[in-house]
Amino acid sequence: MSAAAQGGSGLELLVIGGGGREHALAWTLARSPRVARVHVAPGNAGTAREPGLSNLPLTGHDELAAFCRQTGIAFVVVGPEAPLAAGIVDDFRAAGISVFGPDRAAAQLEASKDFAKSFMQRHGIPTAAHRTFTDAESAHAYVRERGAPIVVKADGLAAGKGVVVAESTADAHAAIDMMLTEGGMGSAGARVVIEDCLVGEEASFIALVDGEHVLALASSQDHKRLQDGDRGPNTGGMGAYSPAPVVTEALHQRILDQVIRPVVTGMQSDGLRYTGFLYAGLMIGPDGELNTLEFNCRMGDPETQPILMRLRSDLATVIEAALAGRLDTVSLDWDPRPAVGVVLASHGYPASPRTGDAIHGLPPDGNAITPDCHVFHAGTRADDGTVLTSGGRVLCVTALGTDVRAARANAYGAVGGITFDGRQFRTDIAHRALDRAPTNGDEP
Repeated sequence: MSAAAQGGSGLELLVIGGGGREHALAWTLARSPRVARVHVAPGNAGTAREPGLSNLPLTGHDELAAFCRQTGIAFVVVGPEAPLAAGIVDDFRAAGISVFGPDRAAAQLEASKDFAKSFMQRHGIPTAAHRTFTDAESAHAYVRERGAPIVVKADGLAAGKGVVVAESTADAHAAIDMMLTEGGMGSAGARVVIEDCLVGEEASFIALVDGEHVLALASSQDHKRLQDGDRGPNTGGMGAYSPAPVVTEALHQRILDQVIRPVVTGMQSDGLRYTGFLYAGLMIGPDGELNTLEFNCRMGDPETQPILMRLRSDLATVIEAALAGRLDTVSLDWDPRPAVGVVLASHGYPASPRTGDAIHGLPPDGNAITPDCHVFHAGTRADDGTVLTSGGRVLCVTALGTDVRAARANAYGAVGGITFDGRQFRTDIAHRALDRAPTNGDEP
Protein backbone atom coordinates (compact mmCIF):
# COMPACT_ATOMS: atom_id res chain seq x y z
CA MET A 1 0.00 0.00 0.00
CA SER A 2 1.38 3.44 -0.94
CA ALA A 3 1.87 6.30 1.49
CA ALA A 4 -0.97 8.12 -0.24
CA ALA A 5 -3.32 5.21 0.41
CA GLN A 6 -2.23 5.24 4.04
CA GLY A 7 -2.98 8.92 4.31
CA GLY A 8 0.62 9.98 4.94
CA SER A 9 3.06 12.10 2.98
CA GLY A 10 5.54 10.48 0.67
CA LEU A 11 7.63 10.80 -2.45
CA GLU A 12 6.23 12.17 -5.71
CA LEU A 13 7.79 10.41 -8.70
CA LEU A 14 7.55 10.76 -12.47
CA VAL A 15 7.72 7.99 -15.09
CA ILE A 16 8.22 9.08 -18.70
CA GLY A 17 6.30 7.07 -21.30
CA GLY A 18 2.92 5.63 -22.13
CA GLY A 19 3.40 1.94 -22.86
CA GLY A 20 3.11 -1.35 -21.02
CA ARG A 21 6.62 -1.09 -19.63
CA GLU A 22 5.84 2.31 -18.12
CA HIS A 23 2.54 1.06 -16.67
CA ALA A 24 4.41 -1.77 -14.95
CA LEU A 25 7.20 0.52 -13.71
CA ALA A 26 4.77 3.07 -12.30
CA TRP A 27 2.60 0.37 -10.71
CA THR A 28 5.66 -1.16 -9.06
CA LEU A 29 6.99 2.19 -7.79
CA ALA A 30 3.56 3.08 -6.40
CA ARG A 31 3.57 -0.07 -4.28
CA SER A 32 6.38 1.40 -2.17
CA PRO A 33 5.17 2.56 1.27
CA ARG A 34 7.43 5.59 0.79
CA VAL A 35 5.70 6.79 -2.40
CA ALA A 36 2.67 9.07 -2.34
CA ARG A 37 2.02 9.29 -6.08
CA VAL A 38 3.58 8.34 -9.40
CA HIS A 39 2.87 10.67 -12.32
CA VAL A 40 3.05 9.09 -15.77
CA ALA A 41 3.72 11.27 -18.80
CA PRO A 42 1.72 10.83 -20.91
CA GLY A 43 0.44 7.47 -19.59
CA ASN A 44 -2.49 5.53 -21.06
CA ALA A 45 -5.99 4.38 -20.17
CA GLY A 46 -4.58 1.75 -17.83
CA THR A 47 -2.38 4.08 -15.81
CA ALA A 48 -5.37 6.40 -15.47
CA ARG A 49 -7.28 3.51 -13.82
CA GLU A 50 -4.46 2.54 -11.46
CA PRO A 51 -4.59 3.54 -7.77
CA GLY A 52 -1.65 5.77 -6.85
CA LEU A 53 -0.97 6.86 -10.45
CA SER A 54 -1.86 10.06 -12.30
CA ASN A 55 -1.50 10.74 -16.01
CA LEU A 56 0.33 13.88 -17.05
CA PRO A 57 -0.42 15.10 -20.61
CA LEU A 58 3.03 16.57 -21.22
CA THR A 59 5.84 15.48 -23.53
CA GLY A 60 8.15 18.48 -23.93
CA HIS A 61 11.37 18.33 -21.94
CA ASP A 62 11.06 21.91 -20.69
CA GLU A 63 7.42 21.41 -19.67
CA LEU A 64 8.25 18.22 -17.84
CA ALA A 65 11.22 19.79 -16.09
CA ALA A 66 9.04 22.69 -14.94
CA PHE A 67 6.48 20.24 -13.59
CA CYS A 68 9.20 18.38 -11.69
CA ARG A 69 10.40 21.59 -10.03
CA GLN A 70 6.87 22.79 -9.19
CA THR A 71 5.75 19.41 -7.82
CA GLY A 72 8.94 18.52 -6.00
CA ILE A 73 9.47 15.28 -7.91
CA ALA A 74 12.02 13.18 -6.02
CA PHE A 75 13.28 11.46 -9.15
CA VAL A 76 12.31 10.61 -12.72
CA VAL A 77 12.47 7.21 -14.43
CA VAL A 78 12.61 7.28 -18.23
CA GLY A 79 10.83 4.29 -19.77
CA PRO A 80 11.17 4.38 -23.60
CA GLU A 81 14.19 4.69 -25.84
CA ALA A 82 13.15 7.72 -27.93
CA PRO A 83 13.38 10.32 -25.11
CA LEU A 84 16.74 8.87 -24.06
CA ALA A 85 18.09 9.21 -27.59
CA ALA A 86 16.67 12.75 -27.70
CA GLY A 87 18.67 13.72 -24.61
CA ILE A 88 15.97 14.02 -21.97
CA VAL A 89 18.43 12.87 -19.29
CA ASP A 90 20.91 15.58 -20.32
CA ASP A 91 18.16 18.21 -20.20
CA PHE A 92 16.84 17.11 -16.81
CA ARG A 93 20.30 16.94 -15.26
CA ALA A 94 21.06 20.42 -16.57
CA ALA A 95 17.88 21.57 -14.80
CA GLY A 96 18.98 19.96 -11.53
CA ILE A 97 16.42 17.13 -11.68
CA SER A 98 17.36 13.64 -10.48
CA VAL A 99 16.72 11.20 -13.34
CA PHE A 100 17.44 7.50 -13.84
CA GLY A 101 18.58 6.69 -17.34
CA PRO A 102 21.60 7.06 -19.63
CA ASP A 103 22.47 10.40 -21.21
CA ARG A 104 22.33 10.91 -24.96
CA ALA A 105 25.94 9.82 -25.56
CA ALA A 106 25.57 6.56 -23.63
CA ALA A 107 22.13 5.91 -25.15
CA GLN A 108 23.77 5.50 -28.56
CA LEU A 109 24.26 1.91 -27.42
CA GLU A 110 20.63 1.41 -28.44
CA ALA A 111 20.03 4.35 -30.76
CA SER A 112 22.65 3.15 -33.26
CA LYS A 113 23.24 -0.51 -34.10
CA ASP A 114 26.52 0.47 -35.74
CA PHE A 115 27.68 2.23 -32.56
CA ALA A 116 26.74 -0.83 -30.51
CA LYS A 117 28.54 -3.29 -32.78
CA SER A 118 31.67 -1.14 -32.88
CA PHE A 119 31.51 -0.75 -29.09
CA MET A 120 31.25 -4.52 -28.63
CA GLN A 121 34.18 -5.18 -30.96
CA ARG A 122 36.28 -2.54 -29.22
CA HIS A 123 35.63 -3.92 -25.74
CA GLY A 124 35.66 -7.66 -26.45
CA ILE A 125 31.94 -8.31 -25.93
CA PRO A 126 30.88 -11.44 -27.85
CA THR A 127 28.63 -10.72 -30.84
CA ALA A 128 28.05 -11.89 -34.42
CA ALA A 129 30.30 -10.81 -37.29
CA HIS A 130 28.85 -7.81 -39.13
CA ARG A 131 29.31 -5.01 -41.66
CA THR A 132 27.60 -1.61 -41.86
CA PHE A 133 26.35 -0.07 -45.13
CA THR A 134 24.79 3.13 -46.40
CA ASP A 135 24.60 2.17 -50.08
CA ALA A 136 22.46 -0.68 -51.36
CA GLU A 137 24.93 -1.97 -53.97
CA SER A 138 27.62 -2.73 -51.39
CA ALA A 139 25.05 -4.28 -49.05
CA HIS A 140 23.75 -6.55 -51.80
CA ALA A 141 27.30 -7.63 -52.63
CA TYR A 142 27.93 -8.52 -48.99
CA VAL A 143 24.80 -10.68 -48.87
CA ARG A 144 25.86 -12.49 -52.02
CA GLU A 145 29.23 -13.12 -50.36
CA ARG A 146 27.86 -14.31 -47.00
CA GLY A 147 24.72 -16.15 -48.09
CA ALA A 148 21.66 -16.86 -45.95
CA PRO A 149 20.23 -17.01 -43.37
CA ILE A 150 21.46 -13.53 -42.53
CA VAL A 151 20.14 -10.62 -40.45
CA VAL A 152 19.48 -7.11 -41.77
CA LYS A 153 19.01 -4.38 -39.15
CA ALA A 154 18.04 -0.74 -39.44
CA ASP A 155 20.76 1.24 -37.67
CA GLY A 156 18.39 3.59 -35.83
CA LEU A 157 15.43 3.25 -33.52
CA ALA A 158 12.55 1.39 -35.15
CA ALA A 159 10.26 0.47 -32.23
CA GLY A 160 11.46 -3.13 -32.20
CA LYS A 161 10.54 -3.70 -35.86
CA GLY A 162 13.79 -2.80 -37.62
CA VAL A 163 15.22 -6.33 -37.73
CA VAL A 164 14.70 -8.73 -40.62
CA VAL A 165 15.88 -12.30 -40.11
CA ALA A 166 16.25 -13.27 -43.77
CA GLU A 167 15.92 -16.99 -44.38
CA SER A 168 16.95 -16.55 -48.01
CA THR A 169 19.19 -14.16 -49.91
CA ALA A 170 16.09 -12.94 -51.77
CA ASP A 171 14.57 -11.88 -48.42
CA ALA A 172 17.82 -10.14 -47.46
CA HIS A 173 17.99 -8.25 -50.76
CA ALA A 174 14.35 -7.20 -50.35
CA ALA A 175 15.06 -5.91 -46.83
CA ILE A 176 18.07 -3.92 -48.09
CA ASP A 177 16.00 -2.36 -50.86
CA MET A 178 13.17 -1.57 -48.45
CA MET A 179 15.49 0.23 -46.03
CA LEU A 180 18.22 1.80 -48.19
CA THR A 181 16.49 2.32 -51.55
CA GLU A 182 12.81 2.79 -50.75
CA GLY A 183 13.22 4.45 -47.34
CA GLY A 184 10.74 2.07 -45.75
CA MET A 185 12.20 2.57 -42.26
CA GLY A 186 12.69 6.32 -42.64
CA SER A 187 15.87 7.80 -41.18
CA ALA A 188 16.30 4.71 -38.96
CA GLY A 189 17.05 2.66 -42.08
CA ALA A 190 19.33 5.15 -43.84
CA ARG A 191 22.18 2.96 -42.60
CA VAL A 192 21.93 -0.81 -42.13
CA VAL A 193 23.90 -3.37 -40.18
CA ILE A 194 24.10 -6.82 -41.76
CA GLU A 195 25.26 -9.60 -39.47
CA ASP A 196 25.57 -13.35 -39.37
CA CYS A 197 22.48 -15.22 -38.21
CA LEU A 198 23.10 -16.95 -34.90
CA VAL A 199 21.44 -20.21 -33.90
CA GLY A 200 20.22 -21.02 -30.41
CA GLU A 201 17.84 -19.77 -27.77
CA GLU A 202 17.29 -16.09 -27.04
CA ALA A 203 17.16 -14.66 -23.54
CA SER A 204 16.82 -11.17 -22.07
CA PHE A 205 19.14 -10.01 -19.32
CA ILE A 206 18.38 -6.68 -17.64
CA ALA A 207 20.36 -4.92 -14.94
CA LEU A 208 20.39 -1.62 -13.10
CA VAL A 209 23.64 0.33 -13.47
CA ASP A 210 24.84 3.31 -11.41
CA GLY A 211 27.90 4.14 -13.47
CA GLU A 212 30.10 1.69 -11.61
CA HIS A 213 28.04 -1.03 -9.93
CA VAL A 214 25.58 -3.50 -11.47
CA LEU A 215 22.47 -5.12 -9.97
CA ALA A 216 20.87 -7.83 -12.12
CA LEU A 217 17.12 -8.28 -12.38
CA ALA A 218 15.45 -11.67 -12.73
CA SER A 219 16.05 -13.42 -16.05
CA SER A 220 13.36 -13.41 -18.71
CA GLN A 221 12.59 -14.53 -22.23
CA ASP A 222 10.30 -12.94 -24.79
CA HIS A 223 8.67 -14.01 -28.05
CA LYS A 224 9.41 -11.67 -30.95
CA ARG A 225 7.51 -13.37 -33.78
CA LEU A 226 3.84 -12.61 -34.31
CA GLN A 227 2.54 -16.16 -34.65
CA ASP A 228 2.66 -19.43 -32.74
CA GLY A 229 5.72 -21.56 -33.28
CA ASP A 230 7.88 -18.45 -33.69
CA ARG A 231 6.57 -17.80 -37.18
CA GLY A 232 5.59 -14.59 -38.95
CA PRO A 233 7.11 -11.12 -38.82
CA ASN A 234 9.17 -9.74 -35.98
CA THR A 235 7.29 -7.55 -33.52
CA GLY A 236 8.12 -5.55 -30.43
CA GLY A 237 7.26 -8.70 -28.46
CA MET A 238 4.15 -10.87 -28.18
CA GLY A 239 4.71 -12.13 -24.65
CA ALA A 240 7.35 -12.98 -22.08
CA TYR A 241 8.01 -14.98 -18.95
CA SER A 242 10.34 -14.93 -15.97
CA PRO A 243 12.52 -16.68 -14.99
CA ALA A 244 14.13 -18.05 -18.16
CA PRO A 245 15.32 -21.59 -17.38
CA VAL A 246 17.99 -21.30 -20.09
CA VAL A 247 19.82 -18.77 -17.88
CA THR A 248 21.38 -21.06 -15.30
CA GLU A 249 23.39 -19.77 -12.37
CA ALA A 250 26.64 -20.43 -14.24
CA LEU A 251 25.38 -18.66 -17.37
CA HIS A 252 24.11 -15.77 -15.25
CA GLN A 253 27.66 -15.21 -13.99
CA ARG A 254 29.12 -15.47 -17.50
CA ILE A 255 26.67 -12.83 -18.75
CA LEU A 256 27.68 -10.47 -15.98
CA ASP A 257 31.38 -11.06 -16.56
CA GLN A 258 31.43 -11.14 -20.38
CA VAL A 259 28.62 -8.75 -21.34
CA ILE A 260 27.18 -6.48 -18.65
CA ARG A 261 30.26 -5.42 -16.68
CA PRO A 262 32.32 -4.88 -19.87
CA VAL A 263 29.68 -2.38 -20.99
CA VAL A 264 30.13 -0.38 -17.78
CA THR A 265 33.94 -0.45 -17.90
CA GLY A 266 33.92 0.11 -21.67
CA MET A 267 31.79 3.22 -21.24
CA GLN A 268 34.20 4.46 -18.59
CA SER A 269 37.22 3.90 -20.84
CA ASP A 270 35.40 5.76 -23.65
CA GLY A 271 34.87 8.75 -21.34
CA LEU A 272 31.20 8.01 -20.69
CA ARG A 273 29.26 7.06 -17.57
CA TYR A 274 26.37 4.63 -18.01
CA THR A 275 23.49 4.92 -15.54
CA GLY A 276 20.01 3.45 -15.86
CA PHE A 277 18.58 0.14 -16.96
CA LEU A 278 20.77 -1.91 -19.31
CA TYR A 279 19.17 -4.65 -21.41
CA ALA A 280 21.18 -7.26 -23.25
CA GLY A 281 19.42 -9.40 -25.84
CA LEU A 282 21.40 -12.63 -25.90
CA MET A 283 21.68 -15.76 -28.03
CA ILE A 284 22.62 -18.92 -26.18
CA GLY A 285 24.04 -21.42 -28.67
CA PRO A 286 23.43 -25.19 -28.52
CA ASP A 287 26.96 -25.63 -27.17
CA GLY A 288 26.49 -22.87 -24.57
CA GLU A 289 28.19 -20.23 -26.70
CA LEU A 290 27.16 -16.72 -25.61
CA ASN A 291 26.60 -13.86 -28.06
CA THR A 292 25.01 -10.43 -27.74
CA LEU A 293 22.29 -9.66 -30.27
CA GLU A 294 21.54 -6.11 -29.14
CA PHE A 295 21.57 -3.66 -26.27
CA ASN A 296 18.65 -1.57 -25.08
CA CYS A 297 19.12 1.37 -22.75
CA ARG A 298 15.89 0.70 -20.86
CA MET A 299 13.86 -2.24 -19.66
CA GLY A 300 12.37 -4.52 -22.28
CA ASP A 301 8.71 -4.63 -23.19
CA PRO A 302 7.01 -7.07 -22.55
CA GLU A 303 9.74 -8.55 -20.30
CA THR A 304 9.21 -5.78 -17.72
CA GLN A 305 5.70 -6.93 -16.89
CA PRO A 306 6.47 -10.51 -15.73
CA ILE A 307 9.77 -9.44 -14.14
CA LEU A 308 8.13 -6.76 -12.00
CA MET A 309 5.20 -9.02 -11.10
CA ARG A 310 7.83 -11.11 -9.29
CA LEU A 311 9.70 -8.27 -7.59
CA ARG A 312 9.17 -8.09 -3.83
CA SER A 313 11.74 -5.38 -3.12
CA ASP A 314 10.95 -1.66 -2.90
CA LEU A 315 11.91 -0.43 -6.38
CA ALA A 316 11.87 3.23 -5.32
CA THR A 317 14.52 2.56 -2.68
CA VAL A 318 16.62 0.56 -5.16
CA ILE A 319 16.54 3.36 -7.75
CA GLU A 320 17.44 5.91 -5.08
CA ALA A 321 20.49 3.79 -4.27
CA ALA A 322 21.40 3.69 -7.97
CA LEU A 323 21.08 7.46 -8.28
CA ALA A 324 23.43 7.82 -5.30
CA GLY A 325 25.98 5.40 -6.79
CA ARG A 326 25.26 2.85 -4.05
CA LEU A 327 23.84 -0.14 -5.94
CA ASP A 328 26.39 -2.29 -4.19
CA THR A 329 24.54 -1.68 -0.89
CA VAL A 330 21.15 -3.09 -1.96
CA SER A 331 19.82 -6.46 -3.11
CA LEU A 332 16.63 -7.72 -4.72
CA ASP A 333 14.06 -10.15 -3.34
CA TRP A 334 12.01 -12.19 -5.81
CA ASP A 335 8.78 -14.12 -5.61
CA PRO A 336 9.89 -17.69 -6.40
CA ARG A 337 6.80 -18.22 -8.54
CA PRO A 338 7.18 -17.77 -12.31
CA ALA A 339 5.24 -15.08 -14.16
CA VAL A 340 3.91 -15.17 -17.72
CA GLY A 341 2.72 -12.18 -19.76
CA VAL A 342 0.58 -12.52 -22.90
CA VAL A 343 0.32 -9.56 -25.28
CA LEU A 344 -2.97 -8.74 -27.00
CA ALA A 345 -2.26 -6.88 -30.23
CA SER A 346 -4.50 -4.94 -32.56
CA HIS A 347 -5.79 -5.88 -36.01
CA GLY A 348 -3.07 -5.45 -38.64
CA TYR A 349 -0.17 -5.40 -36.19
CA PRO A 350 2.77 -5.08 -36.79
CA ALA A 351 2.55 -3.75 -40.37
CA SER A 352 -0.50 -1.48 -40.09
CA PRO A 353 -2.23 -1.64 -36.70
CA ARG A 354 -5.82 -0.50 -36.55
CA THR A 355 -6.87 1.72 -33.66
CA GLY A 356 -10.16 2.80 -32.13
CA ASP A 357 -11.64 -0.62 -31.32
CA ALA A 358 -13.52 -0.83 -28.02
CA ILE A 359 -12.04 -3.20 -25.43
CA HIS A 360 -14.46 -5.36 -23.45
CA GLY A 361 -13.96 -7.45 -20.31
CA LEU A 362 -11.44 -5.30 -18.46
CA PRO A 363 -11.63 -5.27 -14.64
CA PRO A 364 -14.32 -2.76 -13.65
CA ASP A 365 -12.14 -1.08 -11.03
CA GLY A 366 -8.42 -0.76 -11.66
CA ASN A 367 -6.41 -3.36 -13.56
CA ALA A 368 -6.12 -6.30 -11.15
CA ILE A 369 -8.06 -9.40 -12.17
CA THR A 370 -6.82 -11.20 -9.06
CA PRO A 371 -3.92 -10.39 -6.69
CA ASP A 372 -1.77 -12.64 -8.90
CA CYS A 373 -3.02 -11.45 -12.30
CA HIS A 374 -2.72 -7.90 -13.63
CA VAL A 375 -3.62 -6.23 -16.93
CA PHE A 376 -0.89 -3.82 -18.04
CA HIS A 377 -1.98 -1.36 -20.73
CA ALA A 378 0.16 -0.28 -23.67
CA GLY A 379 -1.75 1.07 -26.70
CA THR A 380 -4.98 2.22 -25.04
CA ARG A 381 -6.91 5.46 -24.57
CA ALA A 382 -10.15 6.33 -22.83
CA ASP A 383 -13.14 7.94 -24.56
CA ASP A 384 -16.19 8.76 -22.42
CA GLY A 385 -15.51 5.86 -20.10
CA THR A 386 -14.80 3.36 -22.89
CA VAL A 387 -11.27 2.03 -23.29
CA LEU A 388 -10.18 1.92 -26.93
CA THR A 389 -7.16 0.51 -28.73
CA SER A 390 -4.64 3.20 -29.69
CA GLY A 391 -1.58 1.26 -30.82
CA GLY A 392 -0.18 -2.02 -32.07
CA ARG A 393 0.40 -3.82 -28.80
CA VAL A 394 -2.64 -3.10 -26.67
CA LEU A 395 -2.43 -5.05 -23.40
CA CYS A 396 -0.15 -7.47 -21.60
CA VAL A 397 -2.07 -9.81 -19.31
CA THR A 398 0.44 -11.01 -16.71
CA ALA A 399 0.00 -13.69 -14.06
CA LEU A 400 1.94 -15.58 -11.41
CA GLY A 401 1.61 -19.31 -10.85
CA THR A 402 3.10 -22.08 -8.77
CA ASP A 403 5.03 -23.18 -11.87
CA VAL A 404 5.28 -22.00 -15.48
CA ARG A 405 2.34 -24.14 -16.57
CA ALA A 406 0.12 -22.69 -13.85
CA ALA A 407 1.25 -19.12 -14.54
CA ARG A 408 0.51 -19.59 -18.23
CA ALA A 409 -2.91 -21.07 -17.47
CA ASN A 410 -3.73 -18.12 -15.21
CA ALA A 411 -2.69 -15.60 -17.85
CA TYR A 412 -4.59 -17.28 -20.67
CA GLY A 413 -7.63 -17.73 -18.45
CA ALA A 414 -7.74 -13.94 -18.05
CA VAL A 415 -7.02 -13.34 -21.75
CA GLY A 416 -10.12 -15.31 -22.64
CA GLY A 417 -12.33 -12.74 -20.94
CA ILE A 418 -10.88 -9.66 -22.68
CA THR A 419 -11.98 -8.99 -26.25
CA PHE A 420 -11.83 -6.37 -28.99
CA ASP A 421 -12.34 -6.59 -32.75
CA GLY A 422 -9.29 -7.90 -34.56
CA ARG A 423 -7.58 -9.07 -31.38
CA GLN A 424 -4.36 -11.02 -32.00
CA PHE A 425 -2.37 -13.07 -29.51
CA ARG A 426 -0.13 -16.10 -29.43
CA THR A 427 -1.33 -19.24 -27.70
CA ASP A 428 2.12 -20.68 -26.96
CA ILE A 429 3.85 -18.10 -24.76
CA ALA A 430 6.45 -19.78 -22.50
CA HIS A 431 6.56 -22.93 -24.63
CA ARG A 432 10.34 -23.08 -24.30
CA ALA A 433 10.15 -22.97 -20.52
CA LEU A 434 7.70 -25.88 -20.52
CA ASP A 435 10.32 -27.95 -22.34
CA ARG A 436 12.84 -27.35 -19.57
CA ALA A 437 12.64 -28.55 -15.99
CA PRO A 438 14.17 -25.90 -13.69
CA THR A 439 16.99 -27.15 -11.53
CA ASN A 440 18.35 -25.93 -8.24
CA GLY A 441 21.11 -24.21 -10.19
CA ASP A 442 18.73 -21.97 -12.17
CA GLU A 443 18.93 -18.23 -11.63
CA PRO A 444 15.66 -16.58 -10.49
